[in-house]
Amino acid sequence: MALLFNEEQQYLKDTAKDFVQKNAPINHFRELRDSKDETGYSKELWKQMAELGWAGILISEEYGGSDFGMMGMGGILEETGRCLVPSPLFSTALLGASLIELGGKADQKKDLLTKIAKGELTTAFALEEGSRHTPYRISTTAEKKGKNFVLNGKKTFVLDGHSADLIVLAARTSGGIEDQSGISLFLIDPNSTGLQRKRTHMVDSRNASEIHLKDVEVSETKLLGELDAGFSIIEEVLERGQIGISAEMLGNTLEAFDITLEYLKERKQFGAVIGSFQALQHRAAVMFAEIELTKSSVMGALNAVDENSNDRSRFASLAKFKAGEILHLVSSEAVQMHGGVGVTDEFDIGFFLKRSRVAEQIFGSSDYHLDRYATLSEY
Repeated sequence: MALLFNEEQQYLKDTAKDFVQKNAPINHFRELRDSKDETGYSKELWKQMAELGWAGILISEEYGGSDFGMMGMGGILEETGRCLVPSPLFSTALLGASLIELGGKADQKKDLLTKIAKGELTTAFALEEGSRHTPYRISTTAEKKGKNFVLNGKKTFVLDGHSADLIVLAARTSGGIEDQSGISLFLIDPNSTGLQRKRTHMVDSRNASEIHLKDVEVSETKLLGELDAGFSIIEEVLERGQIGISAEMLGNTLEAFDITLEYLKERKQFGAVIGSFQALQHRAAVMFAEIELTKSSVMGALNAVDENSNDRSRFASLAKFKAGEILHLVSSEAVQMHGGVGVTDEFDIGFFLKRSRVAEQIFGSSDYHLDRYATLSEY
């Protein structure tokens, strides 16, 4: 299994790095946060990303994408993660595009994927209902009524749900609340009567929302995939999402580590730079070693999806576990090594601590994925 980017993938990653550093440095994130922007991201920046082809990375050429695969997407997410770039890249270009690609009918794909690839449509995936990741515990219902379905329920932590043009929502159409069967996916207009969106203000300023549905009517033509058979699609998309967020978290980790190394080389105490203190050198060495292991885990998972490996589920959980553990460690150590200024708003390093505490919970915590990895490994 290749644990390196090929020439084209590396070029894509380098292009992303240059673009992000020029157009969306961390100050861009800070400005959006301070302005309390209602959308939570720059539409102009997203348009530029789409023009670079990022919105269509996972979309086949038939619908205007480049079909660059998860290795291509992972490289971009790593670079956007370094600068905490707010954008619909993850929720739309990864989650939304994957849901429609895997579950959509021919006409749905032609219409929606083409718009996503052009940057004309943003999506949100409404799955979670509780405070913890339980993907098949769905209580939101969709009851058949003539040629429509009537939806009732509540969704939490819907990434970019407050601003998305289209919501892909999981609802129960049969079975018990914890059954994997009986879950269906629906394409929902966020302006539908009875649907309310409430933005969730996350500690790391990531864009998310709650979605409330009361007697929301949706045409049966808006069913994505087969009735009662949505979980197989959800499971595959979740694994892509877990791997994608791991790549973003790797970028968070690398930037926090680089910022800290620079600080260790500049900050002086007792007449010497603090990076010369052996105790801090040891802690930095531990972080470096763990980062290298995490890189391998993430690269292996990205490659496993592209190669359709039978072990991709294990790779997904391993990557999410390692990415969560190391981002938690590095962000905590980074703040500690900065001392008191590490928790002041003037220094960027605190942003990575906040991001780690939210990101490690997306699509399953480190504990969840360690347990899942052990189960899949028949431990």
